Amino acid sequence: MRLRLDIAYDGTDFAGWAVQAGRRTVSGVIDEALSMVFRTRVRLRGAGRTDAGVHATGQVAHVDVPADVLPNAYPRARRTSEPEFLPLVRRLSRLLPADVRVRRIIRAPAGFDARFSALRRHYRYQLSTAPYGVEPHQARYVAAWPRQLDVEAMAAASHELIGLHDFAAFCRHRAGATTIRDLQRLDWSRDGDLITAHVSADAFCWSMARSVVGALLAVGEHRRDAAWCRDLLAATRRSSDFTAAPAHGLTLIGVDYPPDGELHARTAVTRDVRRRDELS
Repeated sequence: MRLRLDIAYDGTDFAGWAVQAGRRTVSGVIDEALSMVFRTRVRLRGAGRTDAGVHATGQVAHVDVPADVLPNAYPRARRTSEPEFLPLVRRLSRLLPADVRVRRIIRAPAGFDARFSALRRHYRYQLSTAPYGVEPHQARYVAAWPRQLDVEAMAAASHELIGLHDFAAFCRHRAGATTIRDLQRLDWSRDGDLITAHVSADAFCWSMARSVVGALLAVGEHRRDAAWCRDLLAATRRSSDFTAAPAHGLTLIGVDYPPDGELHARTAVTRDVRRRDELS
């Protein structure tokens, strides 16, 4: 049986989402807890591989559980009025460390794949230009920025990046992976010293969200202009003209999926790797 899990975590003390030998990762600690509950090894698959230090309030994952071990998730005296996997959510709350929570578990609909069925991912990036830095209760989730930023200039440059493009200049290389993405939202707002970016795309390549923000920070400091951002889309490899924004300012806040009846079709579209020569 395939289960869908909705997950939140503080990424500060994790080496990212994906399992890495000898390192503490989000999927690694959840895999261990689930495998303990089901008494067999299971493997979590996530909607997005967040980098080390990146947080999530809306990560989605799936796990395939052999039908014969599924009863291990239930207490002996189960309340039938409760959602089916609420007891498992409660049990995981005791097994998992405090910086990761499985918020909800349901049976996944037919054709659901947390990664390949997704329509888009939504990220939020936050930074503070306050002269004293960041408020202590926000310091793990908001990046301090020591210089003032022109948010209007950043917003104007953001428009140059919206759409289906090759984002090779903004992505760390991964063998066999495409860097063509459909960037659907990139906007900025300011509330006093707190500046927030919302970034949405059908998918993100490795380090793309932080790199896009990093490039736009150069525009906000008036070191670069909107035309420079547009010209980056012509690059065929990672640009060295800017640095990625600090990881801890970034949070994965949601993943969108199509209606259940369209999951199979969406997966087929996502698995069809885009090529640069297909761009108009």
